[in-house]
Amino acid sequence: MSRWRDLTGGTSGGDYAARFAALARSGKDVHGEARFCTALVPAGARVLDAGCGTGRVMTRLAELGYDCVGVDLDASMLAVARKQAPELPWFQADLAAFEPHRHGVAADFDLVVAAGNIFPLLAAGTEAAVVERLAAVLRPGGLLVAGFGLDEAHLPVPPGITLAEYDDCCAAAGLTLVDRFATWDADPYAGGGYAVSVHRTNGS
Repeated sequence: MSRWRDLTGGTSGGDYAARFAALARSGKDVHGEARFCTALVPAGARVLDAGCGTGRVMTRLAELGYDCVGVDLDASMLAVARKQAPELPWFQADLAAFEPHRHGVAADFDLVVAAGNIFPLLAAGTEAAVVERLAAVLRPGGLLVAGFGLDEAHLPVPPGITLAEYDDCCAAAGLTLVDRFATWDADPYAGGGYAVSVHRTNGS
C-alpha cells in the first residue's frame, strides 16, 4: 500500500480540491508548478502529470496550450479531475507499473512533472521502479521534474527518500541532474527541507 493511501484511505479527492479552491479564493498563487514547467518547455509540448491528483497542475498547463496526460492511482482524486476537465485524458494507474501504450498513449513526452510530494508518498521500495517508468516515457532529451519534501516539516508522513537516493534512482534510469531549486518559484536550493529537481534523459 502506498503511503498516500495509508494516509488518506483513497477518499480525499473532494477535500483536497476544496482546500486548493479556498487558497485560490484567498488570493494565494496555486499555479507555481505549472508556471515552473512553462519555463522548461514551450507551449504545445507533451507533458505527463505523474500523480496528477485532482488535476490542478495539468488543467492549468492544458489551458496554456500544452498537450497533457494525467495519471494517478487514487480514484477519488481522478473523479474530481474528470469532473472539472472532462475533455482531458485522465488515467488510473500505478506509476510503478505505468505503460502508456496500454492506454493508447505514445511514450514520447517532452516533460514529466511529479508535484505534490509524489515520491515520499509512494509505496516503500517502489521509488526506483517509478523513476524507471517515468524515464522510459520521455523522448531523448526530455525532462523529469519532481518536487517533494525532505523532512517532517514539509511532509504529512515521515521522510521516505533522500535527495541522494532520488538522484541514484535517476542515474540508474539514465537521467542526469540539470538543476535543483528550493521552491517552484525557482529559488536557489541551499540544503533546505524541500527541493524541486530537474533531470534530463540522455540524447537530444
